[in-house]
Amino acid sequence: MALGDLMASRLVHSSSSSAAPSAALPNHHTNHLVDDHLPVENGPDPRRDVPDEEPPPPPPPQVALLPQVVVLCEQRHEGFDEAAAAAAGPSTSGPVSKWRPKDRMKTGCVALVLCLNISVDPPDVIKISPCARKECWIDPFSMAPPKALETIGKTLHSQYERWQPKARYKLQLDPTLEEVKKLCNTCRKFARTERVLFHYNGHGVPKPTANGEIWVFNKSYTQYIPLPITDLDSWLKTPSIYVFDCSAAGMIVKAFLERLDWSSSSSASSSKDCILLAACEAHQTLPQSAEFPADVFTACLTTPIKMALHWFCNRSLLRDSMEHNLIDQIPGRQNDRKTLLGELNWIFTAITDTIAWNVLPHDLFQRLFRQDLLVASLFRNFLLAERIMRSANCSPISYPLLPPTHQHHMWDAWDMAAEICLSKLPQLIADPNAEFQPSPFFTEQLTAFEVWLDHGSEDKKPPEQLPIVLQVLLSQSHRFRALVLLGRFLDMGPWAVDLALSVGIFPYVLKLLQTSAMELRQILVFIWTKILSLDKSCQVDLVKDGGHAYFIRFLDSLDAYPEQRAMAAFVLAVIVDGHRIGQEACANAGLIDVCLRHLQPENPNDAQTEPLLLQWLCLCLGKLWEDFPEAQLLGLQSNAPEIVICLLSEPQPEVRASAVFALGNLVDIGSPSLNGADDDSDDDEKVRAEINVVRSLLQISSDGSPLVRSEVAVALTRFAMGHNKHIKSVAAEYWKPQTNSLLKSLPSLANINSSNVYSPSSLIQGSSGLASHIGPVLRVGSDNSATARDGRISTSSPIATNSIMHGSPQSDDSSQHSDSGILLRENASNGGLNYSRSRPIDNGIYSQFIATMCNVAKDPYPRIASIGKRALSLIGVEQVSMRNSRLSNGGAHPGETSVPPSSNFGMARSSSWFDMNSGNFSVAFRTPPVSPPQHDYLTGLRRVCSMEFRPHVLNSPDGLADPLLSSSAAPSNMGLYILPQSLIYRWSCGHFSRPLLTGSDDNEEANARREERERIAMDCIAKCQRSSCKMTSQIASWDTRFELGTKASLLLPFSPIVVAADENEQIRVWNYDDALPVNTFENHKLSDRGLSKLLLINELDDSLLLVGSSDGNVRIWRNYTQKGGQKLVTAFSSVQGYRSAGRSIVFDWQQQSGYLYASGDMSSILVWDLDKEQVNTIQSTADSGISALSASQVRCGQFAAGFLDASVRIFDVRTPDRLVYTARPHAPRSEKVVGIGFQPGFDPYKIVSASQAGDIQFLDVRRASEPYLTIEAHRGSLTALAVHRHAPVIASGSAKQMIKVFSLEGEQLTIIRYQPSFMGQRIGSVNCLSFHRYKSLLAAGAGDNALVSIYAEDNYQVR
Repeated sequence: MALGDLMASRLVHSSSSSAAPSAALPNHHTNHLVDDHLPVENGPDPRRDVPDEEPPPPPPPQVALLPQVVVLCEQRHEGFDEAAAAAAGPSTSGPVSKWRPKDRMKTGCVALVLCLNISVDPPDVIKISPCARKECWIDPFSMAPPKALETIGKTLHSQYERWQPKARYKLQLDPTLEEVKKLCNTCRKFARTERVLFHYNGHGVPKPTANGEIWVFNKSYTQYIPLPITDLDSWLKTPSIYVFDCSAAGMIVKAFLERLDWSSSSSASSSKDCILLAACEAHQTLPQSAEFPADVFTACLTTPIKMALHWFCNRSLLRDSMEHNLIDQIPGRQNDRKTLLGELNWIFTAITDTIAWNVLPHDLFQRLFRQDLLVASLFRNFLLAERIMRSANCSPISYPLLPPTHQHHMWDAWDMAAEICLSKLPQLIADPNAEFQPSPFFTEQLTAFEVWLDHGSEDKKPPEQLPIVLQVLLSQSHRFRALVLLGRFLDMGPWAVDLALSVGIFPYVLKLLQTSAMELRQILVFIWTKILSLDKSCQVDLVKDGGHAYFIRFLDSLDAYPEQRAMAAFVLAVIVDGHRIGQEACANAGLIDVCLRHLQPENPNDAQTEPLLLQWLCLCLGKLWEDFPEAQLLGLQSNAPEIVICLLSEPQPEVRASAVFALGNLVDIGSPSLNGADDDSDDDEKVRAEINVVRSLLQISSDGSPLVRSEVAVALTRFAMGHNKHIKSVAAEYWKPQTNSLLKSLPSLANINSSNVYSPSSLIQGSSGLASHIGPVLRVGSDNSATARDGRISTSSPIATNSIMHGSPQSDDSSQHSDSGILLRENASNGGLNYSRSRPIDNGIYSQFIATMCNVAKDPYPRIASIGKRALSLIGVEQVSMRNSRLSNGGAHPGETSVPPSSNFGMARSSSWFDMNSGNFSVAFRTPPVSPPQHDYLTGLRRVCSMEFRPHVLNSPDGLADPLLSSSAAPSNMGLYILPQSLIYRWSCGHFSRPLLTGSDDNEEANARREERERIAMDCIAKCQRSSCKMTSQIASWDTRFELGTKASLLLPFSPIVVAADENEQIRVWNYDDALPVNTFENHKLSDRGLSKLLLINELDDSLLLVGSSDGNVRIWRNYTQKGGQKLVTAFSSVQGYRSAGRSIVFDWQQQSGYLYASGDMSSILVWDLDKEQVNTIQSTADSGISALSASQVRCGQFAAGFLDASVRIFDVRTPDRLVYTARPHAPRSEKVVGIGFQPGFDPYKIVSASQAGDIQFLDVRRASEPYLTIEAHRGSLTALAVHRHAPVIASGSAKQMIKVFSLEGEQLTIIRYQPSFMGQRIGSVNCLSFHRYKSLLAAGAGDNALVSIYAEDNYQVR
């Protein structure tokens, strides 16, 4: 199967998950869950077939639906901090670059020294008869000695020249000492820094001496003259390689090593650059058998195929039937793989490379087999010499020393190839026109490699066929299969990529980019994706060879799968990443237009293309524009902002974050015109485009995904850097201190709510007249209306939102809010300012920016908050510490220092104060406290007692940057060093370093665990539905030691664990079977605290803990049951952009839809899709806020809401009108609804509602808006309601220290007042109640004594 087809069917990408069908108990009907619909608002559904006076038909059998949807389990939820991004992205240094040879080398000169003295035997040699005589395959006695010597020299020259044709060759035949010295000096002079090869044949002189001396002649050839190896080394210097073909050659190697040890300090570099090959050990003599040539070592090194075939022929069954002279007639050329001789050479190279790669250490293999072509050839042939000469009891040696290879099993494959060759040889010589049949060697080796791929892994021995796969790439007939198998191997992980690169795959796949073969495109793109996901440094080679054009053409082709084109976009992104030459080459090749064209659907009504492609098109554009003004200008001219902005609403957070990254890199942070130069020189068109970009980023600053918000914060910080001067001036004017008389004249400062949250979308849409600074006429209403009424600006104004003027009072949490407004400047009219613009941009965008960054600095995700603080620091807005005192009830604990919700930090004007002092402070400056306000108007306010303004330095412990960045205080480029770094690119790179062709093995284990939990859940559901539900036995009591009592509790479904939290958002986990604490942690470290609810996400899988704060912030944790192992998965503000009265946000979670519902004292209900991490808004159409929410466990998208005015409504996000039912079951009482829920089981038509007045109402929405059953549970003190999901039971709690348990018929099953102790103490005021999801267990949290008690039936058994 082609890899392209394989990828189409098996590629794993991060697409959004969809709701799978729910599992149901067998043999139960589920039609009523799908076909029936709730009645319309206000009234029963008319049913003509059933008279009103008759009871409703019996419901169908109970159906236990188990949700199949799993959310927040994508890669982005594993963490995207700096460490994760650094680990995911490609590297340019460290271990991953070891595959690249540090310094390639070439042998520039070859010195051939032959001391044969033909016809005169040396005195220390006794020859046998018959004896080995041939030198370079020539019989020296077949011609006159001088002629023979010359012929042998020329033949040796030609044999070496085939391995290194471009080197300069110097030949000395029977030389004197001076001639050798001159030869060596000449070679070194010519070679310069290149390697010199010195080949010495000493068959006509005595053996080397024990002192490491070789022999040459005197001028008259009457004496042998010793030549010390030390002299030879001093003449040749380094780098050099020596070949000694003589008896006792090991003597020379031994002496050479002793020299290195003796002068290690001065010759340390020589030891690295000197290589020695010796024919035998110090005590051995060269083979004299006539079956070998006399120079068998030289023959192996220079004519390996001929030598190997002769040797094999003498040992095979062919030795009697085949003439040896046919070996010299093998047809073809060694460099033509389609001939017999060429194929044999190809096979030999593959086998020797494979043996070396499998036996040698990595560094040694790189040095000997990849650094120098001639050295690599000699060492391949040296492996053959070892095999052949060891059969004659002679052991060639080398420096560096190689491990034995003569018995490696790959030699068997060579013998088979040689035998096949020799068997064909007579036929091919007899018939030169006979068709050449290729050897099956490479096909078989590829099959062996494929078998390894099916069963191998990182933990097993690497595939020994990898070097053979490299050689197969040279063959057009095997290339495609080899590339597909190579792609499968690279997909196994970075370790596999590193192995392939260390073998030497890089130059081969680089060369293949020059081919035009269409069938190779997909697999080549895949292979390059894997290579660049490991090592970014290859970008230089790709641009140098023009490889970027190959990937641009592929990206622009429509016949490839979107996932494959995403890979091409990734490759191009790496090419331009921090590489100006690559950026210029790709920009000139039209990459911007290609990317923009594919970011737009051909038909506007069509859905966008594959998310992974969109993501990488954006990342590619962002990297191309990064710090490259020319490319940024090209992008603006191509209308890039409008095209990319359309992607900010895509359902995949990765796409949105990548689009933000691209837009952020269109903002030029280095424009001198925006950092203090002449304003008149501004490029108005570019500035307008930048402002349009920033405006769009402000609109999504409250995105549900931290991945997106992080990129928005980084991009806005770049904007702050580029527009530093103007933003500083606006900020200084923005928070100019107001006079006391002005404060006294403002009767409605009490209406500024401290928990307001800024909504950039509503501000941009509804306050277009908002001007530059603190001047607008301000309206603070009871809702987040985006329109200006009565000539006053809506509450989404940054002034009302943050109220962070120097010393401005902050409203108390408990204050009520009216619709009156305040006037802060006299020059405002009808919602706008008459401000003469003296800057190139309307200052309204700067005001919006500052207000947005204030909210970013309070983001519930810590990294994003730190970026926001850094951005404020850049524009001179300094962090302050504020000590607050509550002037009314509901204040903080005595002695506690807290910060108002919207003022975790206040603002100071560094452009005036700090610049005067050049940033040198010895004491902290303090503003005087504001004058005591008029009590009539400012009841219940927080008052700022002191504000300490502290400068921050780059290495400050809280991570804030130095704010002193004005033109007079610091150089304009100082901010370049403190800009926060985007993580989306490097984090996204991790996708391609993971396996793409196979699914994770973890899926099988997770599926098995889920099936087991489903079985347990169904068994428990069946039991609890049949139980009596009388919670009479207290099985556990846990003193949580919460100072403020237990605010929320949660029982885990598959382990005896209870989670509890208090108003300070301390979370504690306890094992109630063992009565042991499990974990304790803080939800956050901010001073603004308050808890709303604990919810469980993915209960049937690896569950997550959702902690909803009363200010609307949501934080979701994993590993919360591991001591100290909790990890934040995601965090966001569920009501960002909506002002809520007080701190009363309520939540509920619907697993089967993946929706989180949130609302409060507001006119809207926020429906968060946690899969897309996006929000939809539903208008509640009520005059009061929402006090309770409950999601249906049957119908996706359906939920019930209880209101502060005691009304009840049911909404369905699938219906056009959303509101499907409304009732006032608690009338004439008007106390708020404390709890609401769908009745146990899976009947979607019945709900239970409990009001603070103490009554519990049962409603059937098919009948009427009046309740069919009422329980007067408590008198004016009901604080909690819990409805079991499956068992027919509900529970209510009272502030009067009482819990009551009722059946669905209204029967009181249990009443709990006292602890089951000897003294029988009261249980405490009930703050929270929660049932176990599948068992008859009830957890109750007390407010005054902080106890969490767990109640069960009498027959409960501890597991």
